[in-house]
Amino acid sequence: MDERLQQQIDFILEADKLKNIIRRNFLTDESRRENTAEHTWHSILLAQIFFEYADKKNELDLLHILKMITVHDLVEIYAGDTFIFDEKGYEDKFDRENDAAKKLFALLPPDQGEIYYRLWLEFENEQTPEAVYAASIDKIMPVMLNTYSNGTSWREAGITAAQVVETLQVVQKGPYKVWELLHQLVGQSLEKGNLK
Repeated sequence: MDERLQQQIDFILEADKLKNIIRRNFLTDESRRENTAEHTWHSILLAQIFFEYADKKNELDLLHILKMITVHDLVEIYAGDTFIFDEKGYEDKFDRENDAAKKLFALLPPDQGEIYYRLWLEFENEQTPEAVYAASIDKIMPVMLNTYSNGTSWREAGITAAQVVETLQVVQKGPYKVWELLHQLVGQSLEKGNLK
């Protein structure tokens, strides 16, 4: 087997470990917590379904968005999942994940590794229209899960409605419909007692 193909296989096998990274959110049936690979898949699906609400969607590259969503959480293989409301965890989150990204994408052939690192970095910086859209989708997904379940992960952590809106400000930069949805979901969660 040639070296390039072996590097690609090694990377794919390493990516399998994402299935073992357990997140704080529960599935909607509350049977268990989701893993990060499931979150990624669900976000990729949502990005396609909600694309009709994207601002200037004719100017956005959906494939590029899907690539960013596909790779951005792979770093959790080494850095672990940081709960979005964990202020202490966020202090060094970027540094931990940046180190993880460099280590993980170095498994690939150098040209591919550079492409995937740049995709990860673009998502993290939330500066391009595609990154803003991708981030808004990534952030609304757990809100949906917590709203349409018993909100166990929010209840466990004592999360408030104000925390959700304040922490998810990137959603405001994305599609208006998604920002509007965030407020509707927060309202529903308050009514159900999932948020304080």
